[in-house]
Amino acid sequence: MAILSPPFFAPAGTRSADAATRAGAAPAPVASSLASRLNWLRAGVLGANDGIVSVAAIVVGVAGAGGSTPAIVAAGAAGLVGGAISMALGEYVSVSSQSDSQRAMIEKQKRELLDDPAGELDVLTSLYEERGLAPATARQVAVELTAKDALKAHLSLELNIVEEDVASAWHAAGASALAFTLGAILPLLAILLPPEGIRVPVTFLAVLVALALTGALGARLGGSRLARATVRVVTGGAAALFVTWLVGTLLGVSVF
Repeated sequence: MAILSPPFFAPAGTRSADAATRAGAAPAPVASSLASRLNWLRAGVLGANDGIVSVAAIVVGVAGAGGSTPAIVAAGAAGLVGGAISMALGEYVSVSSQSDSQRAMIEKQKRELLDDPAGELDVLTSLYEERGLAPATARQVAVELTAKDALKAHLSLELNIVEEDVASAWHAAGASALAFTLGAILPLLAILLPPEGIRVPVTFLAVLVALALTGALGARLGGSRLARATVRVVTGGAAALFVTWLVGTLLGVSVF
């Protein structure tokens, strides 16, 4: 007696949904959501990296010029606050533009579904056919997904958008400012805590170790080669620190 495999016992809706998955439609929102989270995490790492390098360059430059501890604190604090605000503003403008565009596309899709639901059903069917489903199967998938959530089906397949994942510009700005601030605290502590005679070498060492960690993490998140990305970040940071320290030393003047 032949034994039927499980798909033969599945309801029609399950088989059509499974067909949509094999066609590559269902994983799109999941992949988009995961990519969005990874991008946010990578942006946080890069923000921290910016904070480390920017403030370290400032305090090392002032220390190289012979600046007093109060002068270093003032310069470092100003760099931290100014950098965090700049990062937040840049992220806010960037994410606002992106989210405004996404919301406009969502509203446009809502209007199209209200004005011409039959035409939109045909569009969805054709998209599934383009992904390899037979016409009858594509039509069944489109009908069932439209009945369940027409907007979600069109957004995920046509625009690769998940409505709930549209980024908040305020959240992005706050996260960027926080990441920069956390990164900037390290060089401030490294330049202020050690004795005056060794504070610059200690800052160099602390910053380069931190950059190696953020570079490695950024490479892992971005899927690039670990060693090359880490060396690139550390080399760039070391060059920035050396140049600013050299400029401060050559100037040889105190800020105050």
